[in-house]
Amino acid sequence: MGDFNLTVILDAIRRSESGLSRVELAQIVGLSPQTISNISRRLLDQKLIVEAGKEGSGPGKPRTILRLNPQGMYALGVHLDPSLVTVVLLDLVGQIVVKEMFVTPRSQEPDEVVAAIADSIEGLLDRSGIPRELVAGVGVAAPGPIDLDRGAVVGPPLLRGWVDVPLRAMVEEATGLPTTMDKDVTGAAVAETWAGAPGGADSFALFYLGTGLGCGLVLGGEVYRGSSGNVGEIGHIIVDPDGPECFDRCGMRGTIATVLEPVRLVGEAIQAGVLSPLGEEPTAGDFQEAFAHLSRLVGEGDERAVAILGAAARKLAWAAAVVGNLLDVDRLVLGGPFWAPVADFCLAVLPDMVNDLLAARGIHRVEIAGTVLGDDVGAVGAACLVLERALAPRAERLLLGG
Repeated sequence: MGDFNLTVILDAIRRSESGLSRVELAQIVGLSPQTISNISRRLLDQKLIVEAGKEGSGPGKPRTILRLNPQGMYALGVHLDPSLVTVVLLDLVGQIVVKEMFVTPRSQEPDEVVAAIADSIEGLLDRSGIPRELVAGVGVAAPGPIDLDRGAVVGPPLLRGWVDVPLRAMVEEATGLPTTMDKDVTGAAVAETWAGAPGGADSFALFYLGTGLGCGLVLGGEVYRGSSGNVGEIGHIIVDPDGPECFDRCGMRGTIATVLEPVRLVGEAIQAGVLSPLGEEPTAGDFQEAFAHLSRLVGEGDERAVAILGAAARKLAWAAAVVGNLLDVDRLVLGGPFWAPVADFCLAVLPDMVNDLLAARGIHRVEIAGTVLGDDVGAVGAACLVLERALAPRAERLLLGG
């Protein structure tokens, strides 16, 4: 119970943008002043919080403000995308200390990918100078579907040969650090609640635009994972019944993930003469640059480029409206490696597109926003998985077991 109360207090301090006094903590969490004082002393001794000055303009003694100590704990985050791997070292308040990005090894062999991840982690730790004992562990955000209990990747369609790969155990063995794993979209949702906008106590869906498309869910301030940890597989929502066959070979046509696949949009632009053809064996970097070029042409007013991205935005709006109508959330957040190039265009057209399609449009308007964490939201989310597991209040902390 003491450990659970400690995480409750720490979580309350984390969710406050300006910090909290002991009196305010007692009012918020409902614990006695003595308990608050004892736990605060423990957190100060563990260097997880600091006393950050005094506040108070009225009668009585000024109150000492407690805030998280950024240097009190660190976590490593790895986002594994079929095209690009991002590795970050995060401090306790969710700020990136150092990061590295590298192209996913062309072979996509699990052993080769894990070896590259381990090398990157060692390089980041050396560059940062952070003592290894202050690193709580490694979080890995991987494309689904996953077996959450075993920490295994069980067959993402865009990672060749990844069938029942025990990724969590492989990374832990390669790095020597405690490792946790979750879906990439779930990690991104955790990032929004931990390192994104202050508060995080609302309900939102996060659309993750990577090589594929997924959706992370936060309901009532809590990340929702589903019964098997595979929530958010929205890529199979059909937005064009006459569209291309699904890349997952599921038999459906015009699924949202297939229609919005950046490689396909680049191909449409090349076919329409908007972009020049790529080389014989284009790399992931070539496609990323081509996609960014397409977005720049939209900003310059190229009508053909605007037509391509406009059609894609309309289909994304249809999928977003399905999720919004199903969950009745406050916000729809967008992010991921392929979000930044199209952010300005999409944020200009999507809010009206989506809200016009929502059943509750006459009652409330859903906010459409981009993540404040930029391209790194997947890797930041992976690191936040470690911080969440170590420090967030969870009901299982109250269970007694052997």
